[in-house]
Amino acid sequence: MGVKEVTEEVVTRYILRKSIEDWIDFTERDVVIVGAGPAGLSAAKYLAQAGLKTLLIERKLSFGGGIGGGGMLFHKVIVESPADEIIKEIKCHYEEVENGIYVVDSAELIAKLASAAIDAGAKILLGVTVDDVVYRHSGYGAQIVGVVLQWTAVTMSGLHVDPLAIRCRAVVDATGHDAEVLAIVSRKIPELELEIKGEKSMWASEGERQVLYNTGMVAPGLYVAGMAVAALKQAPRMGPIFGSMLLSGRKVAEEIISRLKTS
Repeated sequence: MGVKEVTEEVVTRYILRKSIEDWIDFTERDVVIVGAGPAGLSAAKYLAQAGLKTLLIERKLSFGGGIGGGGMLFHKVIVESPADEIIKEIKCHYEEVENGIYVVDSAELIAKLASAAIDAGAKILLGVTVDDVVYRHSGYGAQIVGVVLQWTAVTMSGLHVDPLAIRCRAVVDATGHDAEVLAIVSRKIPELELEIKGEKSMWASEGERQVLYNTGMVAPGLYVAGMAVAALKQAPRMGPIFGSMLLSGRKVAEEIISRLKTS
């Protein structure tokens, strides 16, 4: 028995039709997360589980962020307690090597996190860059109300192509070391007084503590999670330990859920 014959125009027709249907739905979301690393994927899972329409945007054609490189390209990463609650929840295999210290396969952690976010109902767009934000002024000052999108390939090519915008109730910067969304806001909306100080040198335990502690809302409608927190708050880097990244994603999700569900 052979495979069904599918002509080229049929392939094109249904890819375009179904993609456009999705994009029309994406134009209004509850939450847009920028960056599909550990914090972004974790946040997406919990936000979608709570019933919020969640869109996760990643400029690369893959997800996982810094997880994929492991520790200096070795294929293992560390997760510490209480983040083991999350790896157990997503059914990721682990080995407890000391009390409260777990070794996880980097590829499996990426796959299980992404699968958990998708299964919860989050939508993920790859190869898309956040070029700018949408803001409004109200009685509370400037508020972030959306993101401006462009294909990563267009930005890499240097072509001048106008982007498109989508509306949302909350934006999460989970872009990692560069804090890309916060950097845009810092430069273009000075009245919000965001300053990107950049992370400090390595101190793993202190970096883990500060990232988790400082996760949350930084301006109306704008939240920060993961290593973008370190860039904003000048916290130390921590290397291939990902407990605070996972917990930061969960924490920012819980804060957004609490705010949006009561507003």
